[in-house]
Amino acid sequence: MDPMPATAAKITPERTIKVMVVDDSAVIRGLLQRIMATDSSIEVVASASNGQSAINMLRNHDIHVVVLDIEMPIMDGLSALPQLLEIDPDLKVIVASTLTQRNAEISMKALELGATDYLPKPTSPREINADGAFHRELLSKIRSLASRPRLRPRRITAPVAGLPLARPSMAASGPVKRPVVLRKAATVTPAVLAIGSSTGGPQALFTLLRSLPKTLTVPVLITQHMPRLFTSILAQHITRNCGQRCAEAVDGETLEAGRIFLAPGDRHMLIEPKNGRLVIRLTDDAPENFCRPSVDPMFRSLIAAFGAKVLGVILTGMGSDGLNGSKQLIAAGGNLIAQDEATSVVWGMPGAVATAGLCSAVLPLPDIAPYVANLLPKVAS
Repeated sequence: MDPMPATAAKITPERTIKVMVVDDSAVIRGLLQRIMATDSSIEVVASASNGQSAINMLRNHDIHVVVLDIEMPIMDGLSALPQLLEIDPDLKVIVASTLTQRNAEISMKALELGATDYLPKPTSPREINADGAFHRELLSKIRSLASRPRLRPRRITAPVAGLPLARPSMAASGPVKRPVVLRKAATVTPAVLAIGSSTGGPQALFTLLRSLPKTLTVPVLITQHMPRLFTSILAQHITRNCGQRCAEAVDGETLEAGRIFLAPGDRHMLIEPKNGRLVIRLTDDAPENFCRPSVDPMFRSLIAAFGAKVLGVILTGMGSDGLNGSKQLIAAGGNLIAQDEATSVVWGMPGAVATAGLCSAVLPLPDIAPYVANLLPKVAS
């Protein structure tokens, strides 16, 4: 589950978010429209019952965000998606589907084809209420995606300790923003790589992991905000697309170098010592930052186990999950890298740590893997 944004983007009347709802069920379309009507910054300007109608409507409407069903007659969502993005490459598409293994697989395919985010449809009336998870997530995702700035990628890096610190620069042009403040990179060699991500994370993870060395010399732990079922599919896609062995973490298994452990949906992933070794521990503890799994508890447990030898990476995502854990990581002497605003789908999580002065580098997504690889221990010859 994605977190609530730390501060909701301000949408002026001139910047009303225009949404199209695409679903073959008139009941679901009506439900979605009623939820969006509770937010004055959002206007549903089009409604379609299948993919072909959605394509036709997009040609005639100014639309920022599409909420797209998967299973529909005439043309399904997966078939319509590439054509929608061909008409408007900047269109933000949220795939909405019932939470099944098959739909999780299709939703992951939609993300690979260019969908921006995903949202499981509500399974109980409680989730539809104003205080329900679906209501909250739908509105927060639409607001966050619609406020995404268009920026040019740029590299912001601090050198290793002992060399001059790069002069801080603004994270983006346009309205006044908090500056990116860099710190000197610690010279400690990492013993573990920990990655946190949320909205836009699957695509970012594919890019990052695909470019890392094929022989990893440390264990890699990933907390990606996702529902159950989705994380097992994501692990399969990482293994297939990135040439790296990735699997959902299993409670009690031993941490091993060269493996990628993904936190299962709706479980926090921690590390703890047991009989002289480090093992994975999965918990049902309360959500943190509106999230389970959450980045913060993962970071805390790794710091307890590895101290300064933790290398953290915060990728695209809503909210500020990972900020408190990152503060503890830096206090312990570790290193932290964040994805830059230009290449992030939502610059909430990476922006929070980048502007808090916790990062030694704030990089465009394609530059993160080479930077990480340079810090990791090398394979013995």
